[in-house]
Amino acid sequence: MKTTLSVRTSQREELVEVTSLVEGVVHEAGVTSGVAICFVPHTTAGITINEAADPDVRRDIVYKLGKEIPAQDGYRHAEGNSDAHIKASLMGSSLQVLIENGHLVLGRWQGIYFCEFDGPRSRQLIVKVARFA
Repeated sequence: MKTTLSVRTSQREELVEVTSLVEGVVHEAGVTSGVAICFVPHTTAGITINEAADPDVRRDIVYKLGKEIPAQDGYRHAEGNSDAHIKASLMGSSLQVLIENGHLVLGRWQGIYFCEFDGPRSRQLIVKVARFA
């Protein structure tokens, strides 16, 4: 089962937790054992798994990426968003999460984050759920 979810971002750079959206796709698919593949079809956004218990972790990730990859740094890309392309490449455009007993297999503190680096925008997150035999 493949589902395209809509993710609306409100800032130029932010991490939006989408764990519950992905869990919803898993439940809708009725898969009890398998894998959820999450794919972001954008060149200035990515996806990652990290701590979901403390919102300061999200802030710290965005902060550090901004310090290491500033918005203006002599880039040549004419659109003025080279930093967003670099940050998205570092985060990656896809991830896979195992499914057991109908739930995502994540650590106690882990969550799935859509990573926006050129917002605010209306974005897509494609989730494909596959069943294990």
